[in-house]
Order: sequence, then structure tokens, then C-alpha cells
Amino acid sequence: MSDGFAEMVVAARAFFAELAANNTKDWYEPRKDRYAATIRKPAEFMADLLAEDLSRLTGRSLQPKVFRLHRDVRFSKDKTPYNTHLHMMWQSPGNGPAFFFGAAPDYLVMGLAAMGLEGDRLTRLRAMIDHDGDDLSDALAQCHQTIGASFSDWGTPPLKRVPKPYDEGHAHADLLRRRSFALSADLPATWQEHGLMPTLTDMARAYMPLWQQLDALR
Repeated sequence: MSDGFAEMVVAARAFFAELAANNTKDWYEPRKDRYAATIRKPAEFMADLLAEDLSRLTGRSLQPKVFRLHRDVRFSKDKTPYNTHLHMMWQSPGNGPAFFFGAAPDYLVMGLAAMGLEGDRLTRLRAMIDHDGDDLSDALAQCHQTIGASFSDWGTPPLKRVPKPYDEGHAHADLLRRRSFALSADLPATWQEHGLMPTLTDMARAYMPLWQQLDALR
């Protein structure tokens, strides 16, 4: 049974399709109240509610975040002012792994990512891959088998070569080359019937074997 948030997703995808074709302040300003009422406020409410479910699931206090509509165009050649998607994230303090949800005209996904992989955290990830790469590969395979999750192209692209001191012929060379660790999966076709929040909670549960390994990197 729908939990009432399906309407928000449907409204968001329709709104962002229009916005993509009219990405200007002149088009958005007369419609900002529509965006706030049908997308932003329901999204913030859902993010708060799901944070409670995910916190119970993980045993950590996960904080919700709904990403802003306005783009940061300071260092971008693309000066269009608005994002054309709805993105949310749930992450524990201390830079732990984050669940994320994305809705856009061309995708509807939930994922899991280790954010900010650099310095000591990246070193720890590579050490974990070196020593426990089979366990990590098993967790990745389980996520793929259960919900169809696969690596996302979000984040920093992989290195072209295996970083030193690891050998190019390492059994998990593909994982060692990664500088970001983000998986995503499409929501199942039954998400509206099942309800958005129950669907996302079920998908988060499927990610848990991987979440537990990535949480050790904090």
C-alpha cells in the first residue's frame, strides 16, 4: 500500500522535466511555491521519517539531508541555475557510509556510498581490500543479486593503474583503483504499490552487509 510519498516523486519527476526544458530564474520564480509545497516540504518530511528507520536498522544516528535546488555555478561552465533532480542523503556523524535517494525524469534510484575517500580513509579502504577483498567482493555480489545494485559513476573516476604499493596483478585490482565507492540500484517496479519508504528501507536492508564493512572505515 502506498505511504503517500508516491505523489511527491511523481510531482518531482514532472516538475524537473519541465525545469530541464526551462532552466531559468524567469521560469522558476512563478513556480517556486509549487516546488516548495509539492516537492521540497514533503521531501524534508520523508527524509526525517526515513532517518529514524535507517538509524534503527544500522544502530547509528543517521542525519538526513535534502540537497538544495540551486546549483553552485562558480566553477562550472554550465551556468544553468537549478538542479533538475531531487537528491537526499542519510549519513552518520564522523563521515560514515551514506544512503542516498535520487529522483529525476530519467532515473529513480537508491544507493550506498562511502563519501570523502581521501587521505587516511582511502588508505584504510585499500588496506581492507588487500586483506579482506574477498569479503568485500562477496558483499558487492550479494547487493547485486538481491536488488541489482552496481557501481555508480558518481564521484571521482577510478585510477588507470593500481596504486602503489599494490601489484597490478592483485586479485582485487579493480577495487584498489577506486577513489570513490558508490553503488546504486533502480527502485523495483512495485515501489508505488509497496510504498516509497518501505521500498527504500528494504533496499537499505539489502545494502547492510556492505554498509557494515564501509562503516569500519570511519
